[in-house]
Amino acid sequence: MSSQPGTQEAVRAEIEPTSKLAKMILKATGVNAMDCYQCGKCSSGCPLNEVTDLLPHDLWRMIQLGMEDRIKQSEHLWLCVGCETCSTRCPNKLPLPAVIDFLRQEILEKKQVAAAPEITAFHKAFMDTVEKHGRMKEVDMIRRYKMDTGDYFKDFKLGLTLFSKGKIKLFAKGVAAKDEIRKLFKGDK
Repeated sequence: MSSQPGTQEAVRAEIEPTSKLAKMILKATGVNAMDCYQCGKCSSGCPLNEVTDLLPHDLWRMIQLGMEDRIKQSEHLWLCVGCETCSTRCPNKLPLPAVIDFLRQEILEKKQVAAAPEITAFHKAFMDTVEKHGRMKEVDMIRRYKMDTGDYFKDFKLGLTLFSKGKIKLFAKGVAAKDEIRKLFKGDK
C-alpha cells in the first residue's frame, strides 16, 4: 500500500479484543480498541495533555489490557469535553469521546465512586436535566448539582451575576420533541 507523502493511512489490526473491557466496549459501541496501534497522534493534539492524569493513547492501551479499575480512577474521563481532536488526528478515526461517554455511563449506572466527584455530579445533573426537559434548563441543573454536592453557596455571587445579566433563565422554553429525547436516554428507537 503506497501513500502520498504527508498522508495518513488507516491500519486496522483485525485483532479480536482479548480483555473483558475491550470486548464490552466493542459490543456496546462498535469500537475495536485493538485498532489503536499507539502512534500517539491523539495525545499530541489533546487540549488536556498538560493537565490530565492519562493521555488518550494511554487510555486506549489500558482498554486493550483491561485495566478497568485504573481507567475508572482517572480524572480524564470527566475532564474530556468531547472536542474530538483525538479522533480527528487518529489515522484509524477511533472515536475516543464515544468510548469515554460509555465508560462514564457505566460508572454512573453502577454507582461507582468516580475520580472527580464534583465533575461527575455536574455531568449527572446536566444529563438528568436534559433527559427530564428535553433541553438544558439551567435553574434545574444548578439545583440538581447543588443538592448532590451539598455546596450551596460556593459560587452564589457568580450565579447572581449571571442571573442579573440574563444568562440564567428561571423559565426556559420547552421543546417539542421531549418524548423523543427521553427515548434516546432509554435506548429506544
